[in-house]
Amino acid sequence: MNVLIAGCGRTGGKLAMKLSEEGHDVCVIIKNSADADKNLDTKFNGSIEYGVAIDQDILKKSGIDTCDVFIALTEDDNTNIMAAELAREIFRVPRILARVVDHEKANIFEDMGIETICPTELAIEAISTSINDEHSEKYLTFGSRTVSFTTMDIPKEFIGISPHEITYENDETLFGIISPEGTLTLVGDYDGVPLYKGQKLVFSKII
Repeated sequence: MNVLIAGCGRTGGKLAMKLSEEGHDVCVIIKNSADADKNLDTKFNGSIEYGVAIDQDILKKSGIDTCDVFIALTEDDNTNIMAAELAREIFRVPRILARVVDHEKANIFEDMGIETICPTELAIEAISTSINDEHSEKYLTFGSRTVSFTTMDIPKEFIGISPHEITYENDETLFGIISPEGTLTLVGDYDGVPLYKGQKLVFSKII
């Protein structure tokens, strides 16, 4: 399978290495050589094209005319969306995926037929799979950073206070609150009701 990846951050680099090792014909569009040096192993046997993914000439030089899958994984939502649109409308690539951090944008482009990868939705899904654990930790990589998510029963000292009154340690941030029924609410959407027994807290931390 011919795969074209736009972006070579931590995620793009690891994906390129994995697909290449599996025997796929992989080309990566990289904005600067520093990303290649940092995120591609010397064993990478695919090809590299330097430039920006919204440049049609760069896309053509990268082989988009014959690729089976185009994956937009730059760290900029708008670049990913524009590149995905070019791949769909101009080059008629059979399958297109785009990394979109803004989940509202992701929903819009899903409706337009562009398959999106939304880190926010992935985080929620990963956490939701572990809400029945007394204490669990998940790791997700977003671009060049890895975030750990820790789910824990609400401590007694937090019962009766607002989430905004919690003191965080070691760069942790309260990501969301899980109700006894299993519903996950992002902390920014929580209505301010004091925390109560039976809830679980989800903390995030960049590592």
